[in-house]
Amino acid sequence: MAKAEAPQRLIAENRKARFDYFIEDRYEAGLALQGWEVKAMRAGRAQLSEAYVYVRNGEAFLIGAHITPLKTTSTHIVADPVRTRKLLLHKSELERLIGAVERRGYTLVPLDLHWKNGRAKLEMGLAKGKKQHDKRAAEKERDWQRDKARILRRG
Repeated sequence: MAKAEAPQRLIAENRKARFDYFIEDRYEAGLALQGWEVKAMRAGRAQLSEAYVYVRNGEAFLIGAHITPLKTTSTHIVADPVRTRKLLLHKSELERLIGAVERRGYTLVPLDLHWKNGRAKLEMGLAKGKKQHDKRAAEKERDWQRDKARILRRG
């Protein structure tokens, strides 16, 4: 009998990523975390707003993600809220990402942090940056969809 997969619980989301980038492909990576970081994430103290993913020497790192330490859990160590965290990916995934980032000019953008089977996972997107006119067009389309839904509800 197969074990039922638990639903994913969202920890933090990077909403601005979908506004600033065209997300073309998504990857899920584990994170190498310290104990105080896991407890802080369970308490919902994580932010991805200024975070980005960097690939160096065949490894991927999450840089700029802010995890605020709890006062009670990190008494014996000095906690760095924005430390660089290693991402855990399969070698084939890493090679594919390195190729896309270095040769084709893509960017790796963190989209959200979530729990999956009791482990913290980072969903990141392989993305191309949007130009200003693309952002305006997306905003105009979103406004039109909202207005259309409002009109359909009335009539």
